[in-house]
Amino acid sequence: MGRVTLNEVSERAGVSRATASLVLRGSPKISVATRERVQKAMADLGYVYNRQAANMRQSRSMAIGVVETDIRNPYFAELTMAIEEAVHQAGFTLFIGYSRDRLERQRELLDAMVQRQVDGILLLPAIGTTMENVGPVTGQFGPPLIQISRYFTDQFDYVGPDNLVASDELAEHVSSLGCSTAILVGGPDGSSARRERLEGLRRSFEATPTAFDADDSVTTLNNADDGARGLAEALDRGALPDAIIAYSDAVAQGVYAELRRRNLTPGTDVAVASFDDIPLAALQMPPLTSVATSADEVGRAASRLLLARLEGAGAEHQSLLIEPTLKVRASTALWRPRISGGQS
Repeated sequence: MGRVTLNEVSERAGVSRATASLVLRGSPKISVATRERVQKAMADLGYVYNRQAANMRQSRSMAIGVVETDIRNPYFAELTMAIEEAVHQAGFTLFIGYSRDRLERQRELLDAMVQRQVDGILLLPAIGTTMENVGPVTGQFGPPLIQISRYFTDQFDYVGPDNLVASDELAEHVSSLGCSTAILVGGPDGSSARRERLEGLRRSFEATPTAFDADDSVTTLNNADDGARGLAEALDRGALPDAIIAYSDAVAQGVYAELRRRNLTPGTDVAVASFDDIPLAALQMPPLTSVATSADEVGRAASRLLLARLEGAGAEHQSLLIEPTLKVRASTALWRPRISGGQS
């Protein structure tokens, strides 16, 4: 008995061969009823899908590579989940690697993904990334690459939050509280996101009565432990500001911890605000004011752009910025200006 063909499956299911093929690729365009009918026909006939042969026919591996820095940051976890869902619906498998913000590890991951012929790559660049050290993706036959959340060049597409607008919204809010001083705590030195947030805050505060000195900002790794260290460094060298703006919600967790270690209450003794609005922000005590930078939408938009590139759409490199949304919560709403060195 010969091998069962897709034509036989489509005939048994009463659909076209193209529809049966879409079911095999997991296309979301197919209804549940049609999908189940085709899958039953495959089971009844004993059809076995030869994915390797199919991929060779279409010259695709049907795999997408993602290289990020650290899965422990909830923002990046949400970003990865959104990417996985989007590419899965398009019939692709996701290969994920984490650089830990180390250039040599990032290069190893990129090399491995290119060697395994992934169809495209989504990259959250490690600090210090250049065109030279992203390796074979820069070659003529390298796969399409989309930068996500951070960027290092305008020679590749980029999708990320609009950090300048996010900074504008935070600065306007903090100033409206009557804060006379504000500082930024955290963020990796050399990160495009930190650079934009710092510049946005500096520019926005210039138009307000709130004093903000970019030189007072402290760089940290993007995690709670380093956030606590960064705030300790900032407070040890100067007076307590009216407002502390954390680089991210992950850093803000450390800011809360260090304030409490010093017998200071977030939201009462000092206003605290942040970027990202991960789910944990609303669960902090007090709930954390944060600008939502929409990791899920960044992931979906980057996936859509990469899939469009695989279909040959467009030639000009794009920079897609996702609109932020300020979420005001008790960590700033509770704060009141100090009176004669005390609290109101």
